Amino acid sequence: MTKGTVPPPRSADVAAKAEATAAVAAEVDHLVIAAATLEQGVAWCEATLGATPGPGGKHALFGTHNRLMKVESEAFPGVYLEIIALDPNAPAPAHPRWFGLDEAATRQRVAQHGPGLLHVVVRTAALDARLAALAVEGIDAGEALAASRQSTEGLLQWRIAVRPDGRLLHGGALPTLIEWQGPHPTRAMATSLVRLRELTLGGLPHPAVAALGLGGVRFVAQSPPALRATFDTPRGPVTLESA
Repeated sequence: MTKGTVPPPRSADVAAKAEATAAVAAEVDHLVIAAATLEQGVAWCEATLGATPGPGGKHALFGTHNRLMKVESEAFPGVYLEIIALDPNAPAPAHPRWFGLDEAATRQRVAQHGPGLLHVVVRTAALDARLAALAVEGIDAGEALAASRQSTEGLLQWRIAVRPDGRLLHGGALPTLIEWQGPHPTRAMATSLVRLRELTLGGLPHPAVAALGLGGVRFVAQSPPALRATFDTPRGPVTLESA
């Protein structure tokens, strides 16, 4: 058995519940840009996409903070860009941070090459069932954790699947699953001139693709890159690829 996988559950009930998730839509929620500092991330966003991200907040659970920008389009409604960095004013958590931010390769890449596309988060209204569907295929996509942060519009709350080791699977192409509890953050975000046109995920096995039930995304067998995102921006079309 390869590292990062779990044996499929034997329970027929779990399998039946997993199959039922096909009726529950999953959509792209946001794209994650890793940066050494938020200041560096904002400068990258302005130079690369021609737009300044709006405010974000702090994640006490993982010792990170972010800046956000709405990049929704007709093909990708309710989608935003998250620039995330370790919060220098927050204590380091006792557990690995999400999105593989504690991995040496990720830190080295950001230090050497600057901010870059790291990951994609997918929203669902059936987080537990979607995780069960992936587990049936032997994929450990993490456990559902409750998280929250303060925003200018009040408290944002959600459940998100995070592996205990914080690792991203398939080079970050296997999305992190999130289930919002209450208002979605894009409701309070200003409209930007940046639009997500296309998202491609590379290298995911077919069972994982089927279990995700994710529409609007192009899946290809080859990888790298694990992620490729194309935006319409004030600077013209811009394509970002993960390392």
